[in-house]
This record gives sequence, C-alpha cells and structure tokens, in this order.
Amino acid sequence: MNFYPFHIGDYISHTAHLTNEEDLAYRRLIDLYYLTEKPLINDIPTLARRTKSKQEAVLAVLGEFFELDEGKVAWTNKRATEELSRYKAMAEGGRKGAAKRWNKEIPTLLPSDSPPKHPPMPTKNHEPRTKNQINTKTPEGVNDSVFQDFLKLRKSHKAPLTETALKGLAKEAAKAKMT
Repeated sequence: MNFYPFHIGDYISHTAHLTNEEDLAYRRLIDLYYLTEKPLINDIPTLARRTKSKQEAVLAVLGEFFELDEGKVAWTNKRATEELSRYKAMAEGGRKGAAKRWNKEIPTLLPSDSPPKHPPMPTKNHEPRTKNQINTKTPEGVNDSVFQDFLKLRKSHKAPLTETALKGLAKEAAKAKMT
C-alpha cells in the first residue's frame, strides 16, 4: 500500500507528548506497517534497524500504540489494520467490477503474462495535413526560387499552402501587375 490517509490533527493530538526520536520511530513504524501490509515482527533490533531508530524509542512507541498478538509474534496497530482492510476490500471490489465490466472471469496473472498486443493503427502520413492543402508544385509563370521562399514563409507561420492562399497570392500579383 503506497498511500494511506493521514489526519494531521489526530496525529498531533495523539503524539504531542512524544520526543522527537519517538515521533520519528512511530511514523516510520506506521509506514513500515502499511508498506508491508501486515503486522510488525516482534524483533526490536530488526525494527529499530529498518526504521533507523533507537531501540528504546521503538520499544516506547510499540508499547503505547501497538498491541502484541497472543502468540507474541507480531505487533498490530488497530487503526492501520482497519485502513488495510478497507484498502483490500476496495481493491477486490475494483478487480471484480473490472472483470464484470469486461464480462470475464477474474484472471490470475502470472509474472510472465503481458498485455495483448494490438496491431498498429494505420497512419495517414502520406496525405496532406488538411483537406484543402494543395500540391506544392511551382505555378506556371512563377519563378521557382520566389515560390520556394513563399512556401518557407507559409511554413514559418505554420500555415499550409491552400487553394485560397494561392488565389489570394495571384490576386495580389495581378494588382502589382506581376505573374
């Protein structure tokens, strides 16, 4: 579980009396509990090492905020256990809903399974960008270098050469008594 609800007001009201070392140990123990999604082992030196905390701080926090199970094997935290139960129920509900939506049985994926491969979508790179974009051959009676410069100008403005643009160019050329 990579996310859990954290209520700042509740946390502060329950931990205001802790030393800085105990506060850090508590946060890291809770994070470890959520990360592993199971109770903490009853091995104080290992818990202290995994949380980078002093053993005294770990013992103080475990004694106050956690309960040792009947077999004295693991430490549980009531709130974290409830949150994990809600998370697992929600994940299972989502998995069942997805299976129902796709009208399939709930799959058991193996690590070697991969998503199905879909054929590539056909591209239209050979067609003009717009429907009204026209062939870029140099019009009759126009100097090739002048027309190429005009095309560069249109491209710099991200404006394709269209029939309308070409007619406008011809109209302006006629006004200037040019071809």
